[in-house]
Amino acid sequence: MRRGIFITFEGPDGAGKSTIISMVARQLKNALLTREPGGIDIAEQIRRVILDRENTAMDPRTEALLYAAARRQHLVERVKPALEEGKIVLCDRFVDSSLAYQGYARGLGIEEVWTINQFAIEQMMPDITIYFDIEPEIGLKRINQNKGREINRLDLEDLEFHQKVREGYHILLERFSNRMVKINASESIEEVFQKTLQMIEKRLAEK
Repeated sequence: MRRGIFITFEGPDGAGKSTIISMVARQLKNALLTREPGGIDIAEQIRRVILDRENTAMDPRTEALLYAAARRQHLVERVKPALEEGKIVLCDRFVDSSLAYQGYARGLGIEEVWTINQFAIEQMMPDITIYFDIEPEIGLKRINQNKGREINRLDLEDLEFHQKVREGYHILLERFSNRMVKINASESIEEVFQKTLQMIEKRLAEK
């Protein structure tokens, strides 16, 4: 059986990833929708610890290690089996999030966090990564206006932190230009969805 395709979705908070990925999943046949941290029971338990608004004392290195641990379990229990079955795996966040958030914005170092995650993923990288780019001010405004959205510990960070996250992603766009593509997430949901779907279909046709 032919191996499936691993597609990840990245972006700053409030970029609209979760909405777009759900719309894409409904359009693609044989697609599996999942998320990080989470996707399976053990990783969801770790997610609750990481994002709990009460855990303000969490050390940045602890945070990075917890993300890597959740990622490892999710990868071996959900992502790899689905790819072996030939599915298209659509994952809301993956290793790039750790590099941008903990590596760059938290100041741990992109290379240091990359090393941690290499142990966790064993060279398992996405085939395609869709990065939704948005100015932090707009993303945070969307979060505050979305009353049904979960407000987690990272959402409570100041504007400077979220600006650094975006800067980190732009560094990754240059480093991983072979697999990462940027989409302007400040446009309407329908426009972003159509551009995302077109980009994915183009990449799938090339595989």
